[in-house]
Amino acid sequence: MVAVAGPQPGAATRPLVLSSPHSGATYPPAFLRQSRLDPVSLRRSEDCFVDRLFASAPRRGATLVRALFPRAYVDPNREPYELDPAMFRDNLPAFANTRSLRVLGGLGTIARVVADGAEIYREKLAFAEAEARIAECYRPYHAALAEAIGSAERGHGMAILLDCHSMPSLANGGEEHKGRPDIVLGDRFGMSCAAVVIETAERLLRTRGYRVGRNDPYAGGYITHHYGRPRRGRHALQIEINRALYMDETRLEPNRGFAQVQADLDALIEALAGLPETDLKAAP
Repeated sequence: MVAVAGPQPGAATRPLVLSSPHSGATYPPAFLRQSRLDPVSLRRSEDCFVDRLFASAPRRGATLVRALFPRAYVDPNREPYELDPAMFRDNLPAFANTRSLRVLGGLGTIARVVADGAEIYREKLAFAEAEARIAECYRPYHAALAEAIGSAERGHGMAILLDCHSMPSLANGGEEHKGRPDIVLGDRFGMSCAAVVIETAERLLRTRGYRVGRNDPYAGGYITHHYGRPRRGRHALQIEINRALYMDETRLEPNRGFAQVQADLDALIEALAGLPETDLKAAP
């Protein structure tokens, strides 16, 4: 349920790792039976096609880690046990984080709702169900991501992680977000990567005509927070791409802008992969 694409044979390996945790579209049949929603409604939570937008990463010598399982099934951009006790028919263990803002919003590790707020499940789940999903999907995803980052660090003394996401072009009420950027870059307000990483990304994207925002409304989630340790030479940057740029959000299909966005993101991959390693290694 996790796919890792590395550099092609003979390509120079670079210290860049890309993560696509929300683009998975393999829905387990048992999960579909548990859900009160139709498959299309469930897919509203996906970052559709984001893994395809960044598919050139291996050709650039970078590693792409992507989830095949859907976000509505289990979300790897959360703590391992961010769980809503109201979703379960048995008691949750004391170590579960039941009070995070993401849990309160219905979007914990096991989501209660899809992106538009519709309830997913017909009945309450057993905690054993959450444990199984975390073991089968969540932990392998993070194991693959940690290994890719560790490999970059061993080979280069540093690593850059680009956590790849997309954002809806419409607000929850269906009205267009006025002034919403084309792309939002998140570095946890300067905490998850060196300034040169986000500045390089922003400059390239602006040069190519995109309206770029920083940290508002997306500053970076669990993956950016967990892996971003710039003083140790580990830099994490989140990117959110406005879906209207590359897909039909109603039909869930790529649109005519897809190829151009893909080409521009390929240039972003090359720019980040080519940053001077000496500037990004662990602080002495």
